[in-house]
Amino acid sequence: MAGKYESVYRRSIEDREGFWAEAAEAICWDRKWDRVLDDSNPPFYRWFAGGMLNTCYNALDRHVEEGRGTQPALIYDSPVTGTTRTYTYHQLRDNVAQVAGMLRAVGVEKGDRVIIYMPMVPEAVMTMLACARLGAVHSVVFGGFAARELATRIDDAKPRVIVSASCGIEGKKVIAYKPLLDEAIELAAARPEKCIILQRPQVKAELVAGRDLDFAAALEGATPADCVSVAATDPLYILYTSGTTGVPKGVVRDHGGHAVAMKWTMKHIYNVEPGDVYWAASDIGWVVGHSYIVYAPLLHGCTTILYEGKPVGTPDPGAFWRVISQHGVKVLFTAPTAFRAIKREDPNGQYAKKYDLSGLRALFLAGERCDPDTLHWAEKLLGVPVIDHWWQTETAWAIAANCLGIEPLPIKPGSPTRAAPGYDVRILDDAGHELAPGQIGSIVVKLPLPPGCLPTLWENDEGFVSSYLSEFPGFYTTADAGYQDEDGYLYIMARTDDIINVAGHRLSTGGMEEVLSGHPDVAECAVVGVADALKGEIPVGFVVLKAGVERPHAEIIGELIQAVRSKIGPVAAFKTAIVVDRLPKTRSGKILRGTIKRIADGSEWRMPATIDDPTILDEITDALETLGYPRPRSHSDQRS
Repeated sequence: MAGKYESVYRRSIEDREGFWAEAAEAICWDRKWDRVLDDSNPPFYRWFAGGMLNTCYNALDRHVEEGRGTQPALIYDSPVTGTTRTYTYHQLRDNVAQVAGMLRAVGVEKGDRVIIYMPMVPEAVMTMLACARLGAVHSVVFGGFAARELATRIDDAKPRVIVSASCGIEGKKVIAYKPLLDEAIELAAARPEKCIILQRPQVKAELVAGRDLDFAAALEGATPADCVSVAATDPLYILYTSGTTGVPKGVVRDHGGHAVAMKWTMKHIYNVEPGDVYWAASDIGWVVGHSYIVYAPLLHGCTTILYEGKPVGTPDPGAFWRVISQHGVKVLFTAPTAFRAIKREDPNGQYAKKYDLSGLRALFLAGERCDPDTLHWAEKLLGVPVIDHWWQTETAWAIAANCLGIEPLPIKPGSPTRAAPGYDVRILDDAGHELAPGQIGSIVVKLPLPPGCLPTLWENDEGFVSSYLSEFPGFYTTADAGYQDEDGYLYIMARTDDIINVAGHRLSTGGMEEVLSGHPDVAECAVVGVADALKGEIPVGFVVLKAGVERPHAEIIGELIQAVRSKIGPVAAFKTAIVVDRLPKTRSGKILRGTIKRIADGSEWRMPATIDDPTILDEITDALETLGYPRPRSHSDQRS
């Protein structure tokens, strides 16, 4: 007899419209839809066509009207400023209505774009929701993003207004935003009519007369704005994918499908109820922040946490445990890299013992593939289910997950479990043929994608098709490679360009990383395929050791090489590894494997816009030189 998950999943594929129409009943609609799924113009599918609603009303106003006004909606916790502030649903609604009135006073109306270039402060969340309240389209750009990259987003979105702040705080560093914003506007062809600047105590920004407004002063005189009804298929926001060069890819999210999917996931994937405290330890500049700091928890009536800090260093490796204990967090969602950082600094979990973590029910990880060693470490430390789930900026929610609110399935380390309801996932070879269980290929999703996923790119339908739909017609290409086992469990092994060809053998760098991360001295690692005249490509490993490890590096590397040989085989040709102090990552915690590879190959490369600390690439370059790899061409000229 099929289990509950199997039954729910099958219905989501065989009766898509009935399944999602039922889920949509949990959303307040101003007007019901004409069609659940408009498939009249494939591959451009639209959900809930003809429906009218307001996302902000569903996230805030309805909860006040239904009696949850005194419940905390947003907890702002900022160890970098020593601030904790709580907003009830009533307070947050009133604040958002006031911010919406401020935006309307400077000309923002339905359909206008607003770029939000802010740190992790409550005003950033309020501005996002205020845009939704007006039917304006927000585009959050990670605070402190390079001016050139911000300029490309300004030119693409053409915002009427930019809302920013005087500075952000990254650990112990204060980063002035206003000079970056001013430079970006100078570089951009499109110019905003107004900039509204939140002045923070750490830095006072100089305002440009006639263009810039002080956030507090503009807010004070504003008349609160009511919710504007918009079409379900109207855009809610644009989010530019990380690492873009040239013309950026602006992922579009609509109102209707997004609201339905976000609310559905909170119960069925994360198993949380209205009133529960849910914490996504991410940044609002990333899709995780959009989906699971702002929209999904509030649509579901939860209390969400906005954390301005780091997993370590603000002030110590117990930062996460303090937040969980202090605020009664039921479910934590973060990136594996955060736990690897904690594990590296506190391998025995001593800091966790200082706090009461008994209220935590589950830990969800996403953003990078979770190695089994980190998963087991977290399980042992916390004593709760540790769920690795897999999704992308383009999808807004999990493609594969262990859906705790439907039926918890057995955990298989290294797998994000099975496809989430709504996603018809297949594994294809290069010719588009389905592969048998256990065979690595391209992971794709049969169209149509479920609600909440991107319907297109901003003003770039052609780019949407060429980027995601052209390689395998009828399927969305995830650009991830992996396989399914006999039980339907997915294994995400690498990006498709991280599958390397060693003397004719297709091998996964992710599989090698899994072996390396299992070594007791290794905190985290990366494996990249480097060009080789004889074998085509050979794998090179970069490992970061746990704090306190003092054994000779050569000894450890010898053990790692032998471990790969034993567990994967001589075919892997894994003979080279080097110990480094840290790995280059994006601000969201993803390791920049592609950049490492380009440096190792001696290819031209650009400084990634999303890199957390550019100096790390100098260390990687120096490390590669010790292995005999040449410094890449025009190294200093590639930075932007």
